[in-house]
Amino acid sequence: MSRTLTPADSQRIRADFPLLDRTVHGKPLVYFDNANTAQKPRAVIETVDRFYRHSNANVARAVHALGEEATSLYEGARDTLARFINADARDEVILTSGTTQAINLVAYSYALPRLGPGDVILTTRMEHHANIVPWQLVCARSGATVKAAPIHANGELDAEAFIQMLTPEVKLAAVTHVSNVLGTINPVARLAREARRRGIPLLVDGSQAAPHLPIDVRAIGCDFYAFTGHKLFGPTGTGALWARRALLEAMPPFFGGGEMIREVRFEGTTFADPPHRFEAGTPNIAGFVGLGAAIDYVQGIGLERIGAIERELLEHATSALQAVPGLRIFGTAPDKAAVIAFLIDGVHAHDLGTLLDHEGIAVRSGHHCAHPLMQFYGVPATLRASLSFYNTHEEIDRFVEAISRVRRLLA
Repeated sequence: MSRTLTPADSQRIRADFPLLDRTVHGKPLVYFDNANTAQKPRAVIETVDRFYRHSNANVARAVHALGEEATSLYEGARDTLARFINADARDEVILTSGTTQAINLVAYSYALPRLGPGDVILTTRMEHHANIVPWQLVCARSGATVKAAPIHANGELDAEAFIQMLTPEVKLAAVTHVSNVLGTINPVARLAREARRRGIPLLVDGSQAAPHLPIDVRAIGCDFYAFTGHKLFGPTGTGALWARRALLEAMPPFFGGGEMIREVRFEGTTFADPPHRFEAGTPNIAGFVGLGAAIDYVQGIGLERIGAIERELLEHATSALQAVPGLRIFGTAPDKAAVIAFLIDGVHAHDLGTLLDHEGIAVRSGHHCAHPLMQFYGVPATLRASLSFYNTHEEIDRFVEAISRVRRLLA
């Protein structure tokens, strides 16, 4: 297979995603909101359906056939996730509802017991709220503070400033792998190396990286890596936290309840070993089985090939949008994923988004859960087109033509 798509390849891949066939307001759907959530291939939909039809039971509780089958499928998804990120061991992978839960787990189980007045958690100006607010909450409890490393006007992280800010007061650093607004790909391996030299754990938010880039937590060298399933073509309510085994063993549980214990007595409870220590209650079993199918699907195409396809789409879309009068793109770093945030002079993002929807084009308008980034650029909101390998040049052309029509209408 070539690294990019032939028309026949594109047609076959798009046929795997049933929702892409639908119309919106009487027009064929153009789905450019993949950074918000990605569409699901038929293999995932059928896997979830098959689980509920043939294997539905709770996990790690029953010795009957269905219970053992459900547990095997669920734990098989953990194996798939561990291989996907090149973890040293499956027990380093905690199954969560997504990145938000994963980061909160680190905030309360790892950071909070270690924070005190004068301590610092370091993050960056481009972070999603999920990589800001949990740190603010534990800092408010402990007397610590959150500091943000600056970014350049083109959306690149000021890596030198980030490294200089890794002072002895910093007890944890947290950075996004790929910005959900700008598409900037951060040099996380370099940042991890510098943090490790100073004895500072680094958490990487991989929500926007996992659908686009090969992930190798060993090569990155970070201490925590979080990502979410629904952006990775899997079901909602799924995700994972990877962490170094020594860190997990030293962390108390964040949630309490069933199946995260070894023995419960009123005098005290003994908790299970990681990862189950952090997985209280009945999980989204079918969702994780579906996420395993999503990863199998993505790996069948190849993430390097997906990246090449999306870079080509990004180049085409960027070139076409730059030709639109009065259009400003936010985030022009040389190393970025297929995400384009933009505004048109004199047009509010929500108005443009609404009118594009009437053209059958789904894009996101708003602050993208990144208020500090909007404040940096001095705007209340932007429009964001986020592309995936199942999108096409023809859809980009329709999108740009629609923007031109809407721009004339609003003018």
